[in-house]
Amino acid sequence: MTSMIHIAGVRHAYKTPSGPLPVLDGLDVSVNEGGFVAVVGPSGCGKSTLTKLISGLMLPDEGRVTLNGTAVTGPRPTVGMAFQNPVMLEWRTILQNVILPLEIVPNKQTKAQKEERARFLLALVGLEGFEDKRPSELSGGMRQRASLCRALVHKPEVLILDEPFGALDAFTREDLWQTMHKVKAEEPFTGVLITHDLRESIFLADQVVVLSQRPARTQYVLDVPDTGPRDLEHLYTPEAAEMLNILRHQIQVAQGRAAA
Repeated sequence: MTSMIHIAGVRHAYKTPSGPLPVLDGLDVSVNEGGFVAVVGPSGCGKSTLTKLISGLMLPDEGRVTLNGTAVTGPRPTVGMAFQNPVMLEWRTILQNVILPLEIVPNKQTKAQKEERARFLLALVGLEGFEDKRPSELSGGMRQRASLCRALVHKPEVLILDEPFGALDAFTREDLWQTMHKVKAEEPFTGVLITHDLRESIFLADQVVVLSQRPARTQYVLDVPDTGPRDLEHLYTPEAAEMLNILRHQIQVAQGRAAA
């Protein structure tokens, strides 16, 4: 398969008053076109830094990051991003918030075409009928759905999800996991999910990358078997329990609390 995201030998350090703070140390990650990779690891190991490198918001000190074979040298319009905090402009309706990326990036779409695209996505995630509401009129889960639509409205090749469901209650979070499967079936993309929730990682992704303690390297890669459409019951099978145990052990190793 074609590699959509390729990260090779990436090193990066932040400048601090006391000197460089190494965050990534020779990181290697590859994501096939149409794949969905979850990235887990100890807190502060550099997971969010990785998303900034993929999107071009930050450049590595060493190594190479490519998207679809082209080196990332700056922000890429083909990347969509959704974060834990679904920041919305309160003076705009939900429909207007979703359309915003299409207004910022030059394109040939008419206003009607932009609205049609946004309405399609809002209906896809269960927000049909809420297009004219303000962000404050929606629950946290509904705002996160709208944020997902905004990240997808320009049909990105790559969708980066930086802990988008972390602040939600368990039931809302699980509902959004199922929504993500529905969205990916309708709107194909290559996905990178940053998460601390191991159940989330094996439910959404087809591969889970475990990063080591900072400065991070790729410590372990778990392939999630393709068993067809996933439902929440899948998380309670012996196969899922085995995968979760493997990931927990690898994170403990990364934290220095278990033998490799």
